[in-house]
Amino acid sequence: MSYKQESLIFRDQTPFVTESGFEFPELDVAYQTWGTPNADKSNAVVVFHALTGHAAADEWLTGFFGKGRLLDPDEHYIICSNVLGSCYGTTGPLSRNPKNGKRYGGDFPVVTIRDMVRVQQRLLDHLGVKRIRFVVGASMGGMQALEFGIMDDRPEQLLLIAMGKAHSAWAIGIGEAQRRALYADPRWKDGHYPPDDPPVDGLAAARMMGMITYRSAGSFERRFARMPQPGKSCYQVESYLNYQGSKLVDRFDAVTYVRLTQAMDSHDVSRGRGSFEQVLGALDIPVLVIGISSDVLYPVHEQKELAVLLKNARYVELASDNGHDAFLIEFEAIQSLVKKKFPELTQKYQLVFTE
Repeated sequence: MSYKQESLIFRDQTPFVTESGFEFPELDVAYQTWGTPNADKSNAVVVFHALTGHAAADEWLTGFFGKGRLLDPDEHYIICSNVLGSCYGTTGPLSRNPKNGKRYGGDFPVVTIRDMVRVQQRLLDHLGVKRIRFVVGASMGGMQALEFGIMDDRPEQLLLIAMGKAHSAWAIGIGEAQRRALYADPRWKDGHYPPDDPPVDGLAAARMMGMITYRSAGSFERRFARMPQPGKSCYQVESYLNYQGSKLVDRFDAVTYVRLTQAMDSHDVSRGRGSFEQVLGALDIPVLVIGISSDVLYPVHEQKELAVLLKNARYVELASDNGHDAFLIEFEAIQSLVKKKFPELTQKYQLVFTE
């Protein structure tokens, strides 16, 4: 099993204490950059990735990258780092604890979205970034982007896609069902297992559940209907889900999946701060909140509510039957919405968005 390691690594040797009180003696932070910083590094743009993403944002946000596009390396100094708890280079369950030389495995602590943001703040300090033109994130990335806007005064505007002010009971329930699929795998053993014998069945089942929530009933019907899979005694939709489960098993770690879904459950910008109205009403930078019409994981009423609670935000909806995953598919449509509905961003930085 192989995991991507192409990113640059920032080794932070200052101890880091999570919200739960766990102390890491040091951290590795995997990151990638595109473009060149200007003299005062004021052309920085920060991208936050979703659940199973990684620092190579140009691989999963392909349609946003390029000249005249949302993420333009000719104009921007683009930064994307891998989150705390992941398996793509930043300290996570597969990392070795410097205190004993053993993999953290199931001993890796439950972390929060705020922990992730604090780690990424350290990276940006290391890179000398003092201003950020805009921050963009979708799904778990949007949770980080919103928290970053609250916790840091560097961003000048936010672009938030397909998430809300807090993880709902619906989303928490889905995450717990996925985790239980992992726990039921006989290889699980509280998250401690040999690297060559991970709980592949449990992880595949969890991913299959997730894939159903990432799309919509309409998209499944349009794509698969009741068509049988040629040469096999199953339906095409079954074959698709099994393929997606196996595909994630080949590139992801089971404990990582558990810890990152638990981190998403922690998302609640009001926690320990006051009411949602107080917290979000105090954020006065321009924000564009994008909902996806067919998203069943984070329904559009969550984005509408978020836009109302924010002091200087507007809501716009992407009409799509691709469900939650539309943010990874419909790049042209999203850029068109940004161009038309977010003049604070497009005019200030003369973004052209070549059609």
